[in-house]
Amino acid sequence: MTSIKEQAAISRLLSFLQEWDNAGKVARSHILDKFIETNQGKTAPELEQEFSQGASLFLVRLTTSLRITYVTDSCLEKLLRSIGIFLSAVSSNRYLIEFLEVGGVLTLLEILGLEKIKEEAKKESVRLLQVIANSGRTYKELICESYGVRSIAEFLAKSKSEETQEEVQVLLDSLVHGNPKYQNQVYKGLIALLPCESPKAQQLSLQTLRTAQSIIGTTHPSIVDCVLKVLGTMHLEVQYEAIELIKDLVGYDVRQALLKGLVALLIPSVKETSKLQAKILSGRDLLRWGCLGQGRGVSCLTAAPSSDPSVLQLAPSLPMFLQQAAAAKAIGVLARNDMSIAEELLYLHVVHGLMAAMGNMDHSNSQRLASLTLECFVQMFPLVAEHVRKGMGEELYQLFLVSAPSDGDSDSVVPLHTVPILERSTCRVDLATSCRRDCSGLGSSTRHLPVPFPALSVRLPTRPPPATSLCQAQLQVQTALAPQPGPPCSCPQSNAEDLYMKLDSIQADILAANKVNVTKALRLHGSSYNMNIFYGSHDSAQMAYLTHFEKEDVESKE
Repeated sequence: MTSIKEQAAISRLLSFLQEWDNAGKVARSHILDKFIETNQGKTAPELEQEFSQGASLFLVRLTTSLRITYVTDSCLEKLLRSIGIFLSAVSSNRYLIEFLEVGGVLTLLEILGLEKIKEEAKKESVRLLQVIANSGRTYKELICESYGVRSIAEFLAKSKSEETQEEVQVLLDSLVHGNPKYQNQVYKGLIALLPCESPKAQQLSLQTLRTAQSIIGTTHPSIVDCVLKVLGTMHLEVQYEAIELIKDLVGYDVRQALLKGLVALLIPSVKETSKLQAKILSGRDLLRWGCLGQGRGVSCLTAAPSSDPSVLQLAPSLPMFLQQAAAAKAIGVLARNDMSIAEELLYLHVVHGLMAAMGNMDHSNSQRLASLTLECFVQMFPLVAEHVRKGMGEELYQLFLVSAPSDGDSDSVVPLHTVPILERSTCRVDLATSCRRDCSGLGSSTRHLPVPFPALSVRLPTRPPPATSLCQAQLQVQTALAPQPGPPCSCPQSNAEDLYMKLDSIQADILAANKVNVTKALRLHGSSYNMNIFYGSHDSAQMAYLTHFEKEDVESKE
């Protein structure tokens, strides 16, 4: 027999449920606002106490209202937040099962695909799916079995809110962890997202792909083409994530295909180039006729109003040139990180491709990045330097690699902890290529001085006398760093990054039409010869791998 107190509590519950049943849209909205405010963060036992052990009765009404009204978006966001209070409560497994039994997952996924529903409501739907996925492997499989991966991926590609897209990334990351039955499905869904038009979706997909790739351990054949196409983006944050994924993929079985694809991007196909050039010219011709007829300040040569700042960026923005520049950058990153990759790239005619990219007068960034990457290969491999010198000619090669010393009149602040290694010297430290260089006169002998970007020029006299305090030492260093007259050091300085600004059309044509074939030279000398010259003896496995590229090159020539 229930007590008077329990009877009063039950009476309040029934009154509350009756109020909900009889309420209209406005009244229900107020009820939901009050419920969210008073019950946010409560545990399942606390919710049961609040509703006199009848919390499930209110949850049923919420889910029923959700299924009936979600198409009309009536209080949808508040409904989802209220359901989230039940599902995210501690010890809420009972509520979760009740929600799933009435088709909660399918309803949430369907909300993501409706265009009329507001973005905030869809974000709350994603958060509920996160709660469900984080409840265990069984629930992750339930989402995937309900065609969840496809719905979630499509929503990520179409969403206009970056905050919502980040929530979707968290959900996909949850689905790929601890879900061996469907993790490949999530992996393929992420690859399918790469060609989408949303830069943020591409960036988040690439980030999640790196995680998924390490979990799955094998690669899908289509990932190479998809990642290489992403390099044609104009968004640097997407390009960065693509290059980071490429750095991971070279450790898998798609390494050879990936390196071949990168080298191929250095020389755009004549067919594609001619198509795009024809489109540009036809557009210019059409607007030229309009220019002649109207005379409203339209530039006939640029096919656009002369005041438009985007006019000069038309040709450089072509996807193939963006891919070319990004490929040159990626090749440089890979070569600097792994010597074996640099050696493999030599057998894939990377030097020829980089020189051709340097001659692309239509895209200065391709020239700059290809020049920096070629400089890396020239410094790493003497044989490459020899062939590049022959291909460029002595004058252009000197312009490429070495520039005349400039005046040492620039002053910069040097960290205090770097001062002890600069002894009895007057030297210019140049860092155009951010690499280690030899500077004579540092201390009693020549030493390697690693210096970070950006470049700086300093002149230091003899080491200052010992100071009695740190403040005095800092004062002496600042005094030593003050600009002083004197001849600069004659150390060679790289000019690769700025070479594109000094090239004329003839020199660019020489680079674009180069016939440099380092692979042929490697084949003539033999792999062991080259490797011993560069870095000493290699193990048999590495030599066999390089021989594979050598044989493949011979077969392609035949």
